[in-house]
Amino acid sequence: MASKMSERLNFKSVEELLGVVNEEAAMDIEIYKISGFKGHPFKVVDDEKMQELVESIKINGVLSPVLIRPTGMDTYEMISGHRRLHAAQLAGLTAIPSIIREMTDDEAVIAMVDANIQREELLPSEKAFAYKMKMEAIKNQGKRSDLTSSQNETKLRADEKLAQEAGESRAQIQRFIRLTELIPELLEYVDKKRISFTIGVDISHLDKEIQKWLFEYIRDNGLVKPKQIALLREACKTGIMTEGKLIAILNDSQPGRIPSTKNLISEKKLRKYFPADYTEEDMRSVIVDLLEQWSQGKESE
Repeated sequence: MASKMSERLNFKSVEELLGVVNEEAAMDIEIYKISGFKGHPFKVVDDEKMQELVESIKINGVLSPVLIRPTGMDTYEMISGHRRLHAAQLAGLTAIPSIIREMTDDEAVIAMVDANIQREELLPSEKAFAYKMKMEAIKNQGKRSDLTSSQNETKLRADEKLAQEAGESRAQIQRFIRLTELIPELLEYVDKKRISFTIGVDISHLDKEIQKWLFEYIRDNGLVKPKQIALLREACKTGIMTEGKLIAILNDSQPGRIPSTKNLISEKKLRKYFPADYTEEDMRSVIVDLLEQWSQGKESE
């Protein structure tokens, strides 16, 4: 029983995730020769955990080597180990144990994402851009994995392969990738849980200019509900959206609020039914009288 339990809990090490083989030996590489991974989606934060890592490195050194790839004459790009590299710098190290491996751009992206995606407490934005990068890398490789050895069997699509490796559903992978279509301000709201993940996905379908107006509205007025975003998206399909129209839709659809009936008919349209010298108050009085007569007629029916 114990052995079966240990088999189920046999998590892969970082070396196994990166495919590091025993023959690959680590060597000390000067830190200034190593640049960060271009478009690295995972944040390196100077928080309490970083400070703990710094203190550990001061005492024990860097226990697990970083993975880098050569980019030129004695220069390298970090694949896995951005946090360790940053902590090593804070600890005063000038070199860091590294495994050097030749990789294509797509291989490097996949290795970088795989090494980081299993970290705990990842932000939605980190997962979103990591999944997008890996999806594009899988597509670029042009490789499809057979479900079986038979060539007649259905082959995995890029999103299916990514979902299988990430332990997520295809739909959830696609939702995360949708978040990359948010403007930075709204994506930060998702990370801070001021906007829910689901609402963030819905908002991502809106034009960037409309997203800017929406951000300003949320910043000044507070949270929005899924129904409000649904109404906004529907309105965008049926006509041109303006900032004023957006505000009116969101205000009128506030929970518990009676929708405004102001300006149902523009003054310009009303003018053609009234003498030129009629004031706004005169027109309003006539309209109220006519509505009253109409209402009484409905009651008598």
